[in-house]
Amino acid sequence: MLKILFGFLLLINGGLYAFQQGWLDAWSPASREPSRLAQQLNPAQLKLIPAPAARPAAVAPSAVAPSAVNALAAATPEEPEAEKNMARADKISNVLACTEVGNFDAVEAKRFETQLASLALGERLTRRTIQEHARHMVYIPPQASKDAAEKKAGELKRLGVEDFFVIQDGSALQWGISLGIFKSEEAARNHLNALNQKGVRSARIGTHSPSANKVAFQLRGLDTAAKNSVVKIKGSFPRQELRECAGTAAG
Repeated sequence: MLKILFGFLLLINGGLYAFQQGWLDAWSPASREPSRLAQQLNPAQLKLIPAPAARPAAVAPSAVAPSAVNALAAATPEEPEAEKNMARADKISNVLACTEVGNFDAVEAKRFETQLASLALGERLTRRTIQEHARHMVYIPPQASKDAAEKKAGELKRLGVEDFFVIQDGSALQWGISLGIFKSEEAARNHLNALNQKGVRSARIGTHSPSANKVAFQLRGLDTAAKNSVVKIKGSFPRQELRECAGTAAG
């Protein structure tokens, strides 16, 4: 039995050796590259065709980052035109602006108008009358002298009151002490109550000024140079307010 098995294995090994040596090619189709090439029809006419170049994939608009879209938009030729439009809008805004200065009493109004004359504003300058109502002042009545008023001011500081001034204008309230001026009587009364809580007992409420007509000046269509000149002139009138005309946009 062992001899038969040995003989069978020897036969198998012999067959494998013969196959590797090519002794059995005549009994099987050629599979090696030279044999296949020899069997092709007109091999000399074969041409190699290069593969087509890869095209870049199209990018979907949604895949572009918003920052890239903004950058592309900023680089478009429309940017200079947009800047021109903004500059034009600013120029129109400045021309249409209306500035108001006030409120002057008769004497100050005359002085202010005289100084504006050098700008030759013509129809761009108009006056309007303002009915200014009485205001309410919280004050301490006049003291006997300047020294007495300063002594009273020292007492206020010791009570923690800092917002006041001694009246020295030669009016009926000279050497009195103003503790605040308010548009409404209610606001004045609230301030008086706060002072009373600090220990100020001699303060009271009075009328700061009777109703009177004041003057405001409106200036329209001013360029930058004219505006700067008006602001410079207004600097000589620190109590007056520089503001927009009612119902107009800032320029």
